[in-house]
Amino acid sequence: MTTSIEDTPAGLTSSWIWLLALYSVAGFIEAGFWGQMNAFTPLYLPTLGVPAFQVNEWTGYIASLSGVIGIPFLPFWGALADRYGRKPIIIRSFVAHLLAGVIALLARDVWVFLLARSVMSFSLGNSGLMMTTLSERAPRGRVGLAFSIMNSAAPMGAFIGPLAGGRIVDAYGLPALMAMDIALMLAVIAALGLGYRDPFKATARQPLWRMAVDSVRIILRSPRLRTLFPALFLLFAGWMLAFAYVPNATTTLYRGDEPGTAVGIVLGTGGLATLVLSPLMGALADQRGHWNVLFVGSILAVCLWPIPALMTGFAGFAAAWALLNGIVSGVFALSFSVLSSSATSEVRGRVMAFAYLPVNVGFIIGPAIGSVVTRVSVFAVFPAAAVMTAIGVAALAVAAWVGTRARPLDSPL
Repeated sequence: MTTSIEDTPAGLTSSWIWLLALYSVAGFIEAGFWGQMNAFTPLYLPTLGVPAFQVNEWTGYIASLSGVIGIPFLPFWGALADRYGRKPIIIRSFVAHLLAGVIALLARDVWVFLLARSVMSFSLGNSGLMMTTLSERAPRGRVGLAFSIMNSAAPMGAFIGPLAGGRIVDAYGLPALMAMDIALMLAVIAALGLGYRDPFKATARQPLWRMAVDSVRIILRSPRLRTLFPALFLLFAGWMLAFAYVPNATTTLYRGDEPGTAVGIVLGTGGLATLVLSPLMGALADQRGHWNVLFVGSILAVCLWPIPALMTGFAGFAAAWALLNGIVSGVFALSFSVLSSSATSEVRGRVMAFAYLPVNVGFIIGPAIGSVVTRVSVFAVFPAAAVMTAIGVAALAVAAWVGTRARPLDSPL
């Protein structure tokens, strides 16, 4: 009987399917931690001395300020990956989450908790490096599907993480949940360190600062990339605007005595919808074109955004949020496919290190806007998200038009 190379331990760790599974699980756990921190921060702030009437404002401040810290370091992660290899830089992001969990566990006031949230932003840049590695192993006809599966794991984790953690928070408090997350991060670090071999050989020898600057120049000199990134900034700012305030909206509608569980249920149903809709959109995009499905999904999201604000009951709000997040998560996953195809293989790693920058910037801009619009009503974030997404769709159309004037694989340099 013959044995396939993928049946051997060495072959398994070289399989693109195994790598997809490993990256997806790691992304799921990472996003679950992020989702829990976001979901339960409003519930935890009063225990850190924040007055109840300031919780909405502090929710926006913490989300925005904590996201700013890590963005200036993004160019260096891609440069370091080209210099020393991708795998150590990917693992670095989970070490950052580990440290953030420890600081959050020890926090006794809102400023130390803000520090913990800020340390999380030093994890930026890992998903782009994962996708670059995965794109080099997956068959060309399966890249869209692979990206959709991997990138649906993150939104799903961001929703299911709070679902799993809600009862723990209600029963034992956020510090107990943080202790469990610390253990999970240790497991992920070990799995990534031992679970696969990265054949990428770092050859760059330029000074790191020059490589970091070149990473930004690659984007600025490419007509496709310098229009696509701003379009994605706008497209996802609305999503992050609403996402930051879903826990607040949920507790406004919920009348029971287990608010953590209620928040978890709402975000968890969004994760289940993502599990179904995002891979379907990825498979459809492989057949009908990634740009085409990206546009249709984005326009559909604009139409759906106002619906949660119209719901007066907890169940209706949860259902509306689930459908909306399934669609937006699919759009989110497809954005990586069009971004990856807009760079040459020589610079794709450094470009993809910025892949999550649009949603990271969105999580700065969105909650900052939310801290203002929620003074009218917490539900005002949903029509505001519709407006921002519509502007993003228009910008995406401009980026697509610019793309038709340059070949997709033209070197940005």
